[in-house]
Amino acid sequence: MLSWFQKPIESLAGGALVLGFFSFVSRLFGLWRDRVLAGTFGAGDTLDVYYAAFRIPDLLFALLITGALSASFIPLFVRHLRSDGVADEGWAFTNRMLIGLGVLFGAGALLGILFAPLLAELVAPGFSSDKQQHVAFFMRVLFLAEGLIAVSSVFSNVLQATQRFALFALSPVLYNIGIILGAVFFVPAVGAIGLAWGVVLGAFLHMAIPVWGSWKMGYRPHWPKPWFHADVSSALLLFGPRVLGIGMSQIQFIILGVLASALAAGSVTVFQFAYNLTSLPVGILAVSFAISAFPLLSRAGVEGDTSRFADIMSEAVRQILYLIIPATLFLLLLRAQTVRLVLGAGTFGWEETLLVADTLAFLVMSLFAQALNLLFIRAFFAYRDSVTPLVAGALSTLVLLLSAGRLTEMLGIVGLGIAFSLAQVVELILLWAMLRVKVGAIHESKLLRSLLKMTVAGLFMAIGMQVSKPLTVWFAPLDTFAGVFLQTAVVGSIGTAIYLSLSSLFHVEEFGELRALVHRHLFRRFRPAEALPVANNEQVL
Repeated sequence: MLSWFQKPIESLAGGALVLGFFSFVSRLFGLWRDRVLAGTFGAGDTLDVYYAAFRIPDLLFALLITGALSASFIPLFVRHLRSDGVADEGWAFTNRMLIGLGVLFGAGALLGILFAPLLAELVAPGFSSDKQQHVAFFMRVLFLAEGLIAVSSVFSNVLQATQRFALFALSPVLYNIGIILGAVFFVPAVGAIGLAWGVVLGAFLHMAIPVWGSWKMGYRPHWPKPWFHADVSSALLLFGPRVLGIGMSQIQFIILGVLASALAAGSVTVFQFAYNLTSLPVGILAVSFAISAFPLLSRAGVEGDTSRFADIMSEAVRQILYLIIPATLFLLLLRAQTVRLVLGAGTFGWEETLLVADTLAFLVMSLFAQALNLLFIRAFFAYRDSVTPLVAGALSTLVLLLSAGRLTEMLGIVGLGIAFSLAQVVELILLWAMLRVKVGAIHESKLLRSLLKMTVAGLFMAIGMQVSKPLTVWFAPLDTFAGVFLQTAVVGSIGTAIYLSLSSLFHVEEFGELRALVHRHLFRRFRPAEALPVANNEQVL
């Protein structure tokens, strides 16, 4: 069993399927986590403190860990891969990155712990002084958790670079389990701060899996000589722009958090819950394809094969859009039901449900942009270009800054959802235009033909769902959990059946590829005559 988790997955769709499956499992635990938190604490002061306390630790982690690794580690690490494993230079590079990032993150975390009260005032100026003190208390514990995830991220990138996606995808599952255990067992023992210690437990579990996987591949800790190597200097050249680019993304969330903190109590939590629901399809579908595509794009970038690069991008964009369209319609048309099923427990009432659902409606409008941005940013990283995503991120942050304040004054918490979606769409337009300048077309004509078929199928899916919703009330009253679940399941199934049936009728290529892939990997009924073409010696798991 464990040997299967260690097996590389070398095709784009195969990697995305495995990542998507484990991401789905992880997101289920994430939804359970949110339900436990909502049912225990409701949309009030405790969760406001909890989510606000994440802002600065997350910012430091994103700047120093995600910023460096996502831009530079995989493209540089793949140069040290051999057909029989990882060259010694690859493990030396891993240790160099661990040392360098460990020093930077450790120094930043120490400063964060010392100045936590000031940082709490910065991220939540609308909170009372007592509430800000609790934010600082939580924040100090969360810096420890982010340190463990920082170590985990280095080894997670090793697993991604070697395309061991199954093992890599286990870590988030364990992370969410740790948070749930904290809410269930730590909170009764030590109070609300048990939530933060649950995050620490989840972070430790998150770290254990990739460290074990890298050890099995041959990694051993040592102090590399010389420490400052050409690989380190190459990483540093990409590090600065990427840090600023990630900073733009985190600044967007800080802006949203500051504005939400000035609204009614619970507004920070309402936006966070709505964003968490939006991130469900993004994490399962878009992140899976983006992570699976990155090593392939990096190889094409290293070899200068723009034709292969365009083929990979085209396939990934079309597959993401094919899956994100029905996900968008599902969350849009069944948003109240989804919020009620996931969060409607304990002290989380109907008023909070409506606030989250209304915010969710505007967040899902940009679901396609949120999904594709993850892929396009990695496309630039494959060419070791971290400046272009920085420019696009800065301009989208400017759009958010100019629109969020005014929209919040007019519409309250819902205005934040509109501003966030607008910024995401602007960022996608900029990234796509700049990528065309850099590498040329990525088969947009083929994309438009497929998109037309997907859109028509999605339109009929939406009609079918809207027509079936009132009909289900006859046998599924909505005043019980079972009734809401039944309506959601029936209406969602009808919509999905319509979308898939029309995809088959219209001969949507992406539907055929996914169907064959599922048969090959899950049902083992795939016949040689159905085989898909494999380009450039790309092997299928």
